[in-house]
Amino acid sequence: MFDVRLTAAVKTTLRSVFNTAMLASVGLSVLVSTSAVAADEAQKTDNTVNVSSQDAAFAEDLEQRTFQWFWQNSNPKNGLVPDRAPLPNGAASVASVGFGLTAYGIGAERGYISRDDAVERTLVTLRFMSNLPQNENITGSAGYRGFFYHFLDPNTGLRVADWSELSSIDTALFISGVLFAQSYYTHDTPHEAEIRKLAEGLYSRVDWAWMRNNGQWLSMGWYPTGKFISTPWKGYSEGLVLYLLALSSPTHPLPPEMWNQWTQSFAGQWASFEGRKFLNFAPLFGHQYSESWLDLRGIQDDFSRAHQTDYFQNSRAATYAQRDYAIRNPGKWKGYGPNLWGLTASDGPGEARQDDEGHSRHYLAYSARGAGADYILDDGTIAPTAAGGSVAFAPEIVLPALRSMHDQYGSRIYDQFGFKDAFNLTFKDHGQFWVDGQQLGIDQGPILLMLENWRSGFVWNVMRSNSHIRDGLTRAGFTGGWLAQP
Repeated sequence: MFDVRLTAAVKTTLRSVFNTAMLASVGLSVLVSTSAVAADEAQKTDNTVNVSSQDAAFAEDLEQRTFQWFWQNSNPKNGLVPDRAPLPNGAASVASVGFGLTAYGIGAERGYISRDDAVERTLVTLRFMSNLPQNENITGSAGYRGFFYHFLDPNTGLRVADWSELSSIDTALFISGVLFAQSYYTHDTPHEAEIRKLAEGLYSRVDWAWMRNNGQWLSMGWYPTGKFISTPWKGYSEGLVLYLLALSSPTHPLPPEMWNQWTQSFAGQWASFEGRKFLNFAPLFGHQYSESWLDLRGIQDDFSRAHQTDYFQNSRAATYAQRDYAIRNPGKWKGYGPNLWGLTASDGPGEARQDDEGHSRHYLAYSARGAGADYILDDGTIAPTAAGGSVAFAPEIVLPALRSMHDQYGSRIYDQFGFKDAFNLTFKDHGQFWVDGQQLGIDQGPILLMLENWRSGFVWNVMRSNSHIRDGLTRAGFTGGWLAQP
């Protein structure tokens, strides 16, 4: 049977909560921006992070294993990437395809696969996605007006079921991978030229303006009965990359003033949490998804200038705040501490109650767990992607956490494809703690991309060369840093 991970109805409920609650060598040295970090942290990092040979070897092992999840689980006949695996006959995720397209370039750069192999898989994917039917029919379509349905049949590429919405954010994550491919495959060969052409075509046909439904904001999505999802993309979130791509569209752009209109909706999220003041979004994926592709270090829009920060630095603060929350551990969950932390959208033990030392504990299935000033949702479930996807923001606290998870729990949570999606040390599962049996594409993706960004800046550098990305940032009012360079 097909997997249902997070349907539009669930996402709408979560978004309502967000809006309502707004209130490899020894001595490897990696640059970390510290422009707006607390002074003690700036002194501790001294703008660099010295990495032991053991940490460097672990990072390489984790990156290669996580890459293999995409390479071995994507369908070589059409390039579709599963939402989760292992799950026989599970749905493909259009967002996972975007992460996969980026993964192949990383694999080629790292030597995990050849460039020719990466070109071949990328071409298969882009040809297939370009040729899928786009119409407003309930069945027999993969999308409409350039957008794609959230979940697709892994073989046909068509909408997997009636509950799968035409998703604006999942399309944006797919397009991010498409634009990465456009800027990475620059060789003067017929195949790489075709990649660039197909990428431009896929991006150009997305009708971002239509997704506003004549309203103030972009909608979260649409159903083929003609109904837009009523919950809008309002407030700081992973919607950053969505609005940026919409602004930079060569065919259906949103007006530049929409960026400041959107950032003005952040007001309730600029708040203190765990002694730090920053732009809050409780689950860490909201900070990670956009910056997996976008290098926001040292560049500022009107909002970040007014608050004397940048979005990269804000994500660094959010990462530290989550670790501080785990150290404080108000819920008294087992294992939490300086090297065991990380709340984000992930699998969980399931809707259940258990007794824990005389206290009734309530557990959840797939949920947008998080800790911030906007809300706290914590049932003791740790998702390694929460820390792993923040490695480029704060490697000095992320690497020890990932190493500790690996060293303490070994093969129970770490297999041939890296970390399992989540685990819970408090939940009792047949005499042991609970561990998810799967990995999710949208959780594997940030681990892989951010590891590479931390190690080399590769994905960021490729995306910096894309004219659409530069145009979007400029239209949004970003200035300074690398944007000032030719």
